[in-house]
Amino acid sequence: MDRKESFVEYINAGYAFKGEALELGAAMLDGVPQKECTVKIPLKTLNRHGLIAGATGTGKTVTLQIIAEQMAAKGIPVLLMDLKGDLSGLAAAGTFNAKIEERHTTIGISYEAKASLVELLSISNEPGAKLRATVKDFGPVLFSKILELNDTQGGIVAIIFKYAEENNIPLITLEDFKDLMRYSTEGGKAAITKEYGKVSEASVATILRKIIELETQGAEAFFGERAFDVYDLIKQENGRGYISILRLTDIQSKPKLFSTFMLEMLTKIYNTFPEAGDLDKPKLCVFIDEAHLIFNEASSALLAQIESIIKLIRSKGIGIYFCTQNPYDVPDAVLSQLGLKVQHALRAFTEKDRRAIKKTSENYPISEYYKTEELLTSIGIGQSLVTALNEKGIPTPLAAVHLRSPESRMGVLTNDEIQALVNKSALVGKYAKAEVRGTAQEWIDRNSPAEVETTKEVKTTTKERQPKAEPTTAQKIEKSSRTVSRTVNTIGKVFTIISAFSKLFGGSTKGKK
Repeated sequence: MDRKESFVEYINAGYAFKGEALELGAAMLDGVPQKECTVKIPLKTLNRHGLIAGATGTGKTVTLQIIAEQMAAKGIPVLLMDLKGDLSGLAAAGTFNAKIEERHTTIGISYEAKASLVELLSISNEPGAKLRATVKDFGPVLFSKILELNDTQGGIVAIIFKYAEENNIPLITLEDFKDLMRYSTEGGKAAITKEYGKVSEASVATILRKIIELETQGAEAFFGERAFDVYDLIKQENGRGYISILRLTDIQSKPKLFSTFMLEMLTKIYNTFPEAGDLDKPKLCVFIDEAHLIFNEASSALLAQIESIIKLIRSKGIGIYFCTQNPYDVPDAVLSQLGLKVQHALRAFTEKDRRAIKKTSENYPISEYYKTEELLTSIGIGQSLVTALNEKGIPTPLAAVHLRSPESRMGVLTNDEIQALVNKSALVGKYAKAEVRGTAQEWIDRNSPAEVETTKEVKTTTKERQPKAEPTTAQKIEKSSRTVSRTVNTIGKVFTIISAFSKLFGGSTKGKK
């Protein structure tokens, strides 16, 4: 058996699955695609998460598009977080041309231009169904981590949440939360202190500054009602899953808002969906483009929360996929949880780059057919290194893959096409208008007089119940000393007056004599 035959047998054995699978392309040997070797990803392990990495311009976004549209075609709903705005083309059919024909002839995979079912979502001013969440939805622990608070400040947040719950106070918007924070040191200070302990005004001021920082990134538009129902992310139609594209082009410079939304969404999905165990295919796959924006700005507490969610959420039938330039943009604790790795070319301009490439090559299975470190800098656009998990959870052989083309458009929708997509969306109408069903300030206005009266009564009662303290010996001595001092001063003044009169009258008598 020659080298090519053994390679074909090796790859086909490693990528032979019993169940359904996605087709990525053909494995390459010495830079030449082998159409007999189709590299696949089994649907059964897509909830084991994944990574798509590579330098700018190497084809990461197109690869994301290929994988997402195939998932949807197999009935798996997809959520894409689109920070660059270049994924809307999934809603339109691609264009068959000579270049695509040549590529698919080379890899031995048929091509059919077709559009995916797409919903556009937004947490800002982009067109699409508006995603909102209430402050209450976050809960005190997650909300404190988002604000990067210390334990003392987090304790105050917990008090505010508890007080709001026990008194049926709306905690919907950031303004609600700020109003209650101020109330805790003003009109509601006595009641809150009596029930939960003293609330530090300095800590409240710090928390309010953190809220303002979040507001400067546009978060006030995200907090509110109607809160988004995560079950709207798992829509299907005629056996095909919907691709929900969250357009985030106007918040690239607002990583705090992006990470706030992303973490809340994943937490809500985890808390809402029931345990699923091992399914034949995931309930939902989430793609996070430009993932470094999350991790670069995250505090240690926030990173720990993200890592925890990634570890646990796969049991709910959810797969998370990170798309970034360098695999080390993603923390090691998260990388270790990833089953699929699609690595496009990396660039080595510095010694640091070369060390990173060497380190990256060590994360892939050893192969007698590839020099991984060399391949990482030499594979072309539309090619990548791939390893996945087979149906038993074992890593598949490393394969350098000549990737297929997307069946949807490799380009963005026009403004008119986006508007047409929005106009026919049922979700846009469902979440179009923000609901206001009462505010914390309204509750405060209704209850402030009672609070003030209660405060007066507490002070009066306290004053009446405290008996007058018996003065100490030192206090008695001090009081006596002050009395003696005042008496001496008085006597001195009397003698001064008598002396003055004596001189006056004495002088007058002497003159008469």
